[in-house]
Amino acid sequence: MAMFLSEAGARSRTCEASAEERRKWAEVFKACDEDNKGYLSREDFKVAIVMLFGYKPSKIEADSVMMSVNPTSSGVSLEGFLNIVKRKKEAQLYRNEIRHIFTAFDVHYHGFLTLEDFQRAFSRVAPKLPARTVLEVFRETDQNSDGHVSFRDFEYAMNCGQAK
Repeated sequence: MAMFLSEAGARSRTCEASAEERRKWAEVFKACDEDNKGYLSREDFKVAIVMLFGYKPSKIEADSVMMSVNPTSSGVSLEGFLNIVKRKKEAQLYRNEIRHIFTAFDVHYHGFLTLEDFQRAFSRVAPKLPARTVLEVFRETDQNSDGHVSFRDFEYAMNCGQAK
């Protein structure tokens, strides 16, 4: 499906963080490194994510980050932190892009997509695509086979397509 949607104008997920963004992230790192240790502990990391993204990371997310840290260090280094934030920003941008594509498909503002929505969108972006293929894409995306594709279904399909 992502192959088809890339024809709809989805851009690549990768983006370079500006020097200004990286400077801001480094300032947050320094502000959260209370004792100037040169790294962020688990709690420091959580505070930094709250400051940058407005949510407290789950235990699973914090565990994952801490397990990815060099075992000889006691926490997340500045460079490691900058890489984590960059990946989180890219994921956020990609999710916003998926939302825009979904909204473009949902011309009647139902909050879900019908087969007709798919057919209309694909006829514009890929007019030579066989109707059977559009139907297959719709059925694959409609996770619970209720004839509607929710944003969650759509996002799942897009993320699966990106991973391939």
